[in-house]
Amino acid sequence: MPKAVRIGLILASLTTLVAVRLVSQNESFAERAKRMSIDAETKGLAEPFKGITANGQAEPGLFKIRSTGVSTDAVRDAAEKFLAVLTPEQRSKTTFGVDDDEWRKWMNQHFYVRQGVSFLEMNDKQREAAFALLRAGLSAKGLKLTRDIMKLNETLGELNGNDFVQYGEYRYYITVMGKPSATEPWGWQLDGHHAIINYFVLGDQVVMTPFFAGSEPVIAPSGKYKGLSVLQDEQDYGLAMIKGLDEPQRTKAILTFSKTGNNNLTEAFKDNVVLDYAGVRVSELSKLQQRQLVDLIELYVDNMDDGHARVKMDEVRKYLDRTYFAWIGKTEQGSVFYYRIHSPVILIEFDHQLPANYRGPGIDPKVPNPQHVHVVVRTPNGNDYGKDLLRQHYATHPHSSAE
Repeated sequence: MPKAVRIGLILASLTTLVAVRLVSQNESFAERAKRMSIDAETKGLAEPFKGITANGQAEPGLFKIRSTGVSTDAVRDAAEKFLAVLTPEQRSKTTFGVDDDEWRKWMNQHFYVRQGVSFLEMNDKQREAAFALLRAGLSAKGLKLTRDIMKLNETLGELNGNDFVQYGEYRYYITVMGKPSATEPWGWQLDGHHAIINYFVLGDQVVMTPFFAGSEPVIAPSGKYKGLSVLQDEQDYGLAMIKGLDEPQRTKAILTFSKTGNNNLTEAFKDNVVLDYAGVRVSELSKLQQRQLVDLIELYVDNMDDGHARVKMDEVRKYLDRTYFAWIGKTEQGSVFYYRIHSPVILIEFDHQLPANYRGPGIDPKVPNPQHVHVVVRTPNGNDYGKDLLRQHYATHPHSSAE
């Protein structure tokens, strides 16, 4: 056999071997991801939904079906147009009943096996319709944050040897629960690595929780989106809040100076966490300090469309004197920390996390760092996913699980 032919055969064999190994690795990742996803769902959904509470019992009378005076026509129209451009197969795997457990099947981790249709598999027209749905439901700020998180997931893929099997800008999925309607309950969900939005609609009321935002890294050190950053105001405003407290207030607010791990308590499959109020109560703060805390809360609420953000902030202010601010970690510039804002109607967590999928210069794998941030917003006392509003609606309207 000529030498050139032998070399060609050897190269062909090596190429085939590499290809087989790559497929095998991808398959093993897929199998592992499926197993871990099923395990997380089995444990996380073992109990029926109750909601996050301070003592195990939801406080009644906090949420009422009413008119807000803020139209939801734009988001309904956008949802209808999005569904219309999907293929029948895509639409079938994207739509669920309004009371389906699909609402609760979200997870930040990149490996999670998600439902719905992903941006990755959409054509240009479908992708534009999906972004139009986000644009209709979110403020300009909220849309930018979401898009930037998606872009930074592309950066994470670049930093991991161009691994776009696990990471990437378009590995985000949309599902629609119920039929978009002016009068009946419905909603939609965005689910992906570091970006989860649950958007429930009933008439002109909106509940946009659970909401998850994060990134690793939060500032792109290189690549296609070099210099892009997220969640810096949330970080800096939080630090300014703790530093603005006097010594007695700070003593109450700081639960511990030790920040050695991840501290968020209400991430995926933690719908029924019992979490008592802790920290310093807002009623003990000065008017200026209270205004500072309201500004901090608005950073999170203002990711909703402007009108419904105002409605939510009115609700927040109603219970402001029952709101608590808690802190874990040190308070010097550059410190890693966790903070929590907790009232009967809103729960916000900000956390500097341990490294997970990025090992940049100077990053200790055993120490939380500012390049990995998780943020969660919840509606306590049974109204995450609009569940309490849905319960009240069902009390006076017949329904089926297919709705």
